[in-house]
Amino acid sequence: MAPTTVRARRASRFPHLLVLPAVLLLAAFVVAPGAYALLLSFQRRKVNGGLLGGGTHTVFAGLANYRDVFGDADLWSGVLRMLALGAITVPATVLFALLFAVLLDLEGTRLRRFTRLTIFLPYAVPGVIASLMWGFLYLPATSPIGGDRVDFFGRVAVYFSVGNVVVWGAVGFNMIVIYTALRALPPELHESARLDGAGEWQIVLRVKVPLVMPAVVMCPLFSTLAALQVFNEPNTLKPLSNAVTSTWVPLMAIYDEAFGNSDIHSAAATSVVLAAAALAVSFLTARLIQSRIQQEAQ
Repeated sequence: MAPTTVRARRASRFPHLLVLPAVLLLAAFVVAPGAYALLLSFQRRKVNGGLLGGGTHTVFAGLANYRDVFGDADLWSGVLRMLALGAITVPATVLFALLFAVLLDLEGTRLRRFTRLTIFLPYAVPGVIASLMWGFLYLPATSPIGGDRVDFFGRVAVYFSVGNVVVWGAVGFNMIVIYTALRALPPELHESARLDGAGEWQIVLRVKVPLVMPAVVMCPLFSTLAALQVFNEPNTLKPLSNAVTSTWVPLMAIYDEAFGNSDIHSAAATSVVLAAAALAVSFLTARLIQSRIQQEAQ
């Protein structure tokens, strides 16, 4: 075999070697647990030995767990609360991220690196720590911003209190995505617009934002997936407020079913349904993004 052919084959295998660790980690920590959860979702624990019981064993349950999931009123209430929370966090995250990115990209902006780091820093704070910090700011006994005058855990206010924690931690990442796209724009475009008499904000609205729209439309995808997986924030705030129950959002209901009621099979079925919903949302959002990018290219 010719040396050039050997080198060509080695070169063609090199990209596969680079992605192999990621593939193995994905298989070990995503695919395998997902397959195990799917298996558990078709099983149930059955008590042996009549009324008093003499132990339990696993039996095949078919679709019984899934019927219970779709008939669970508490779960559907949690889904509605999750959707309400997403209606607050997704638009707010995208709008604030776009605003901060545009402000950082303006000509003459001072302390750009420090400001960018300051906005991004909350994203690096673990959700549990952020929720505890905000929780103490919400409590009347320790709050310096509301005291007894503002009930941050009221029936409606609790959505904005939890949403504030989510947005505070997510804006920085989305801002970096949009800001990177803005910095990649050719400076000739700005200069041409200024020569034509456009002001700074006209350049932003008519030149910069339309050109970085593919990056902007990615942010709702990230935020929507985060809204479907919200858990740390309400679960951490639950001991501080009666407004947040153990089934306040679907992931909290799954956790309570698995570790509170010790029913891992029902929890697995709920997890599979939620994962399927997240995949469907991701697929539809990705198709919309792809369609938007193709329209922009044309």
